[in-house]
Amino acid sequence: MMKHNVIASHKVIGTIISIIVFIILFKYLAVQIGDTKDNATLAPAWLSLVTAIFGPVSGAVTAFIGHATSDMLTNSATSTVWWTWTIADSLFGLFIGLITRRLAIFIGKLTTRKLVLFNIWQLVANVVAWLIIAPLGDHWVYNLSLLESMKEGGLIVVVNFLAIAIVGTILFKIYQHYAVD
Repeated sequence: MMKHNVIASHKVIGTIISIIVFIILFKYLAVQIGDTKDNATLAPAWLSLVTAIFGPVSGAVTAFIGHATSDMLTNSATSTVWWTWTIADSLFGLFIGLITRRLAIFIGKLTTRKLVLFNIWQLVANVVAWLIIAPLGDHWVYNLSLLESMKEGGLIVVVNFLAIAIVGTILFKIYQHYAVD
């Protein structure tokens, strides 16, 4: 019983810290992509590590609270949250967590095969979140053009995929080297 409480408290504390880091990366260490309102950020790479360590629920919570809080900070005058993208980000965190759990990323050796499979599946998760869920939500909830929302989502797929494939893979290797075993 005591071991379960310690593990649960580590997940809660880890998730709270993860949310704070996510907000910093998502809001304050972001680079605007061209003339769009979207940003390139390392938050998805961080999210992939969080989900690999703490699981899919932690990933979903981190992305949901982190994205919503970042939106509120960005639109502080109106406290507007772009809910369709917040929900898509949360589901993306859940999907990534399920992938890392299924691949047992940090159980045993972190192999090239695990990393390649992870990156294939994270691309699929990006496509589902940003080319299906977010654009459909934008169209149905905000009555926005589906084509424009899909263009925006496609850009995010590319940026998130590259951030996770490059920086997320590096974070996995660093974590594996220093924290696992």
